[in-house]
Amino acid sequence: MPKQASDVHHARALCAEYGVVFALDGMSHPARMDDQLVLWVEPGKDLGRCQRLEEGSTRWFVQPGCLLGDLVDAGLTQFQDLPCHISVAAWLADRTLCDWETGATADSGLVYASVLLADGTVAGLGPFGEANAKPLEGARLQRMVPALFQLAAGDHAAQCAASSSWPGRYRLDALKPASGQTPNLAHLLLGHGGDLGWVDWLVIDEQEVQPQSEPPYSQRFTASRATGLGLELPASELDTQVKALFDAEGLFPHPGQDL
Repeated sequence: MPKQASDVHHARALCAEYGVVFALDGMSHPARMDDQLVLWVEPGKDLGRCQRLEEGSTRWFVQPGCLLGDLVDAGLTQFQDLPCHISVAAWLADRTLCDWETGATADSGLVYASVLLADGTVAGLGPFGEANAKPLEGARLQRMVPALFQLAAGDHAAQCAASSSWPGRYRLDALKPASGQTPNLAHLLLGHGGDLGWVDWLVIDEQEVQPQSEPPYSQRFTASRATGLGLELPASELDTQVKALFDAEGLFPHPGQDL
């Protein structure tokens, strides 16, 4: 287990140099990668901080090794019906737990995320709109973000958005949210399976996060959802393109969850 964020960044560089897959450990239903060299990385208690950004704030700074039980103990009781022993990183990556209705990813309470991408870029992802005019930092984000919004405005995304249950692995609907909500780039990481990057830290707003629970097995996301909805082609195309924009190098698994 890494002791500090720099350990993770060093491990990423070594994986990139030697052609090793960098995979999040501790997530449910991990995909088997028996034919590949894999480094499994699990954030532990040394990366487990959970604290208010400032006194009186509703926003919490959360590291990936923080357990959901720790969030509950801190007062975020919206997580009390989820497995208390899993890390925030594992929750964020789990597509079966991050399965809000189409356009409703704001119910996650996720506001910001700092994510380590395959090429070593550290990307700050958050709200993106007229009220959030902070310029995109770095060439990687300046290329990636417009391409993501272009995907979200395309025909495939429109077909998927017509379903109340988002059919793809990656929550591109976060860029076309329900009326009254702001597009949020951090929400693309909800249920990402460890496929898109390594999350260094999150900011969660206790006023925005809605009570969460494990859905019944019959309602959980599976890879066959898109087929059942007649949306296999558009969902697959979107997932392929989102993965390529985040991880053209193929450093992270694809997919990381066997669903």
